[in-house]
Amino acid sequence: YQRRVREQHAFVSAMSIEEARIIFVIGGPGAGKGTLCAKLATEHNFKHFSAGDLLRAEAGSGSERGKQIAEIQKEGKLVPSEITVELIRKAIEADLSAPGYLIDGFPRNITQADMFEEGICRARAILNLDADEKEMTKRILARAATSGRSDDNEAALLKRFATHREQCEPVIAKYAEVKRVITLNANETPEQVYAAAVDKLELK
Repeated sequence: YQRRVREQHAFVSAMSIEEARIIFVIGGPGAGKGTLCAKLATEHNFKHFSAGDLLRAEAGSGSERGKQIAEIQKEGKLVPSEITVELIRKAIEADLSAPGYLIDGFPRNITQADMFEEGICRARAILNLDADEKEMTKRILARAATSGRSDDNEAALLKRFATHREQCEPVIAKYAEVKRVITLNANETPEQVYAAAVDKLELK
């Protein structure tokens, strides 16, 4: 009987997460992903998860998986997609009552996109924050004074921009084919970008 109850509970959870309104939010470093997500979360009660923050939190937790993540990051390597996707799944399942879930900085590549959609659920939309590299560089260097991030410098930015172009642009193309990409002009002010997102997501 207990086994059957557990199986039924697992089934209900799976059905619930499959029905979640998932919105991927991608864009280059300094495009304003975090700023937009924070305002959408505040104004519309969305849950906002940053893939990078989830990895950093797990790395600092002292768990076995956290130690593994910390070691990978120390070596400057990419954390396996399986780990990132599982952390996002756990974060969503912790509260399945939200009207929407913003996954900030995800997916980083086609592999992550496929793994999430095949293993968890289909994303309803992909917000693509499109900003000029010159504008993003200006923002990041202004942020560097207070961010404490070792990669908020001009040399690291060139590599980060190249990685974004190489890995994220195929993701944008993949979802554009099925009409799920919402591209926002992220050169505009945070207020303008937010207003455009609200309009495109029909949140009014």
